Amino acid sequence: MVNESAASPNGYVQPSVDVKALTALLDGEYGGIRDLVRTNLTKHASVLEDAERLGLDAFRDRVRDVVVEMAATGQTGMGFPQAHGGGGDVGASIAAFETLAFGDLSVLVKTGVQFGLFGGAILHLGTERHHEAYLPRLITGELMGCFAMTETGHGSDVQALRTVARYDQDTAEFVITTDGDQARKDYIGNAARHAELAVVFAQLEVGGEQEGVHAFVVPIRVDGAPAPGVRIEDDGRKMGLNGVDNGRIWFDGVRVPREALLNRFADVTPEGAYHSEIENPGRRFFTMLGTLVQGRVSVAGAAINASKVALTIAVKYAARRRQFTAASDSEEQLLLDYGTHQRRLLPLLARTYALHFAQDVVRGRLHDVFTADTDDDLARRELESRAAGLKALGTWHATRTVQECREACGGAGYLAVNRFAALKADSDVFTTFEGDNHVLLQLVAKGMLTHHASAFEDLDQRGMVRYVANLAIETLIEKTAVHKLLERVRDLLPGGDEWDQEAGLLDSEYQLAMLRFREEHMLTGLARRLKRGVDQGGPPGLVFSQVQDHVIAVASAHVERLVLEAFVERVRGLPDGDEKVALGLLCDLFALCTIEDDRAWFMEHGRLSVQRSKTMRREVNDLCRKVRAVAVDLVDAWNVPKPMLRSPELLG
Repeated sequence: MVNESAASPNGYVQPSVDVKALTALLDGEYGGIRDLVRTNLTKHASVLEDAERLGLDAFRDRVRDVVVEMAATGQTGMGFPQAHGGGGDVGASIAAFETLAFGDLSVLVKTGVQFGLFGGAILHLGTERHHEAYLPRLITGELMGCFAMTETGHGSDVQALRTVARYDQDTAEFVITTDGDQARKDYIGNAARHAELAVVFAQLEVGGEQEGVHAFVVPIRVDGAPAPGVRIEDDGRKMGLNGVDNGRIWFDGVRVPREALLNRFADVTPEGAYHSEIENPGRRFFTMLGTLVQGRVSVAGAAINASKVALTIAVKYAARRRQFTAASDSEEQLLLDYGTHQRRLLPLLARTYALHFAQDVVRGRLHDVFTADTDDDLARRELESRAAGLKALGTWHATRTVQECREACGGAGYLAVNRFAALKADSDVFTTFEGDNHVLLQLVAKGMLTHHASAFEDLDQRGMVRYVANLAIETLIEKTAVHKLLERVRDLLPGGDEWDQEAGLLDSEYQLAMLRFREEHMLTGLARRLKRGVDQGGPPGLVFSQVQDHVIAVASAHVERLVLEAFVERVRGLPDGDEKVALGLLCDLFALCTIEDDRAWFMEHGRLSVQRSKTMRREVNDLCRKVRAVAVDLVDAWNVPKPMLRSPELLG
């Protein structure tokens, strides 16, 4: 902690950061549950070493034991109903999972599979008969399960799964069958060694009619051996997360009772009559998947917290490691005093803080949607879009941050004992599971283009293209109000259209207006491209394929704007003081780096002159110098338990 504020020659007063106060601000209302997780992580810190010294099966068992022991403290069951032994607090469950990412990520993912995916599917897709039968033992870890959705031939395209569940009216059973090797369930966590049950997603067939994808509870082991008709193979060693037993599953006519159908949204009578209150199959399918959105929210938070671990190590190392003698000094210089090193680490520090506050918003909305007395379709769709977008940006950020921090620590960062090897290997797959990031950003763009229209769930890519093509583009422009945003940005700058005039780069209204303009301009441009392609006779699927680069760009711009809005709003709501000043520096640094990273686009569209771009670069460098003085305090405020840093070669 900086002991006292000091005025620089130019009159700038450096804030003095109260680390404990900032930790309390970051932990928010869930400080108690986060501290419980920190305590549990410290208690089981040896699992970080076990990952390197134990064999594959032994480490998998060790991870399972840690997960079960943590479950006994209540940290993993916070999101389940109190009536079944849980904590009854969805927001607390996400906060606990986020904090768990400070530790071994195999433990994190094993926890996510057991309580988030397997348990979440039973909770949200099942009804009371399933809750009573499974939740009490599931919450304690006594009953282990897996989430069998992904197939070898169909990953992101869940609607096209080929596992089949046919209803046999004579026996009132569903018969689960794997329709060829492409339909085998693959990469399924907990499947290879520990799961007794699986929530299996399959195409439901009743009386010869196809009813779409539904979920079933299916035993896959009996007394530790594969159940009759079930074949299980181990996926073997992976790039990382080897404490999680991923496996492949085949089903050969496996029979389960009619009650095995998770029937919150649809059911089959003993006589073989299918019924659902949601008549449209597409809407029913997306409603089912929408209840599982907390998985994406959890992964986003975990990725952000993994970034915090990497940055804590790299920043603290750079604040103690000296290298090269400055011309005016006989003592070697600290790495963190070099401008290049500041440029490498401190914008990532600012972005991590920005994503933290954006995650706070999504977690809060998830809690509100899941605890509301009535369903709000629009709120649910907006939550799904935000969760998808933040998961994409948060996990890409983690991959980039871990790599940059490893490089910033030189050769020592390459040693396994210094944590980066495990962080890099274990977090890399975050960009892929719970939805491939590029596919998720297409979902975000779809919502933007259709404005979450009532037909949202019914629109595949072709349908979305037709929907947009049939809109009057002028109507879309009016809805997105590009012209109003343009005027708003111009009002912030003297000289009207003279965008190269000096203006307040550190004005949050200017920063927000720039990101809003980029987003809306990209969106209307995408709509025009889609409409032009259809008007020229192009097949909708081909038209969409040809603009996918634009789709990803507009979705990314949209999410970055939401992230900045969350950061700005959080800083504005703070009482005046040093913490507000420090977070304000980070907010400005994040905003200007975001604009700077895409300055070619802003220059192409007349929003940024060459001179202003140069001014922005100087301003970013100045912000980095200011943040450098409190950088160690800012990473200490994350309160990563010291045993989780595990970097004796870097931190002493």
